Amino acid sequence: MYAKTQALPETVKIQSDNGSLRLQFSTKYNPIFGGKRKHQGLGMKDTPDNYQKAIAIAWRIEGDLQHPDWQQLFDPTFAKYGLKTKYTAELKLATPIPEPEPEITVGEMWEDYLIWKQPQLQPTTFKTIFCGTYTNIIKGLHWDHSQHKFIDNGSEIYSLSVNDSRLEQRIAQQTASARNRTRIEAELSQAFGRLQSLGKTKLTVNPFVTISKNVENKADKYKSTITPSGDIKEWWQVDGIGVDPEEEDRRAFTKEERDAIVNAFYNSSSRRHRQAASLIEFLFLTGCRSGEAFALRWQDVFIGRDKNYIRFNKSYNGRLRNTQVTKTGEVRLFKIYPNLNDLLLRIKPADVNQTDLVFVNTQGNSYNTNLLGDLWQEARCGTKGKVYRYPGIVTQLVEEGKISCYLSPYHTRHTFITLMAHAGTDLLLLATACGNSVEVIQRHYLGVDTEADFPNI
Repeated sequence: MYAKTQALPETVKIQSDNGSLRLQFSTKYNPIFGGKRKHQGLGMKDTPDNYQKAIAIAWRIEGDLQHPDWQQLFDPTFAKYGLKTKYTAELKLATPIPEPEPEITVGEMWEDYLIWKQPQLQPTTFKTIFCGTYTNIIKGLHWDHSQHKFIDNGSEIYSLSVNDSRLEQRIAQQTASARNRTRIEAELSQAFGRLQSLGKTKLTVNPFVTISKNVENKADKYKSTITPSGDIKEWWQVDGIGVDPEEEDRRAFTKEERDAIVNAFYNSSSRRHRQAASLIEFLFLTGCRSGEAFALRWQDVFIGRDKNYIRFNKSYNGRLRNTQVTKTGEVRLFKIYPNLNDLLLRIKPADVNQTDLVFVNTQGNSYNTNLLGDLWQEARCGTKGKVYRYPGIVTQLVEEGKISCYLSPYHTRHTFITLMAHAGTDLLLLATACGNSVEVIQRHYLGVDTEADFPNI
């Protein structure tokens, strides 16, 4: 047997019998099992994975037996619980067991969850991540760069019921990144928890918690953990940030890596990369969100003795092709300091129109997340069945060993906050300028400095 690392049913125990797993029912159930204590074989060898499956089965059976309507819920054939037995005739039940009602499908559960979730999210996050990325994963759709369309990857769970035995196998087959897989499993776990609270399922065990717990991570140092609510938490994630995945990952570039990235953009042989260099430097020097930089106009930049600040009051979303309020819905004033002042004076045209965008691409248009991703990570294009890959600046630096790892453009924000916080910047000033809070900066950016010493006092 294996160590109990989670709560186990009290009246339906799991035992090992000659190398196989079986269930043992409490004597309180003797009357319904012909007056005898019941043992039920599971047809599973005694292995760690099978033990986890046995726990899920035991919880479901115990939940049915302890329910006030147990005579309608409990299935004496055990077929409801995925078992095949011959034990039915000798049971003494007061009423016949009705055919179980079909469970809701994952797709129905997910669509209902989206309606509930939408008011809690920014329009961009809801449309691109939840209705786009996550829904495509559930439907088993994968973007094929060579064909420029979504194709079925065989891992669809949208049409499966929430108690379908194929759920775990399908999720294991998904071609999504490990990061997106763990996130969608966490969202499905929350969706199922809501389903239970609404009484729309008879299942007593969350199948998506079971699936998540069976995900193996061999790197102990970076092993993901599971919260009490069943969500998966990666090693770099922190509590209290919110639902935005980009805000959860607090990793940052070092100052040297930051400078290497900025210099690589300025010194690139590609005009597109050189054109974007000032935007990259600006993101690193302000920690603003990329959409805020895309929407910034010269009328929001005040340089002078009386006024010396940037006003962040809007954000541009390239996918939705609209300009909206900032993520927090607030207007922020960012105080300009010497390095930022030098950048702005260097890129400001002599004949500037105050309504002009501060940062435009080589075609004179606004930047967007996709374009920035092409320049930062990589661009791909397909023709005649072939996909051509054009590594971005940061990807190249990683491949050349000039920076330690790849981080997304959003980490320019985390880098700015981290470097400023550790440099002794007033935390209230920093929090106000970045649309954050002092508590968040103290908890999530001011880690322990392993090189610091106690003063000799």
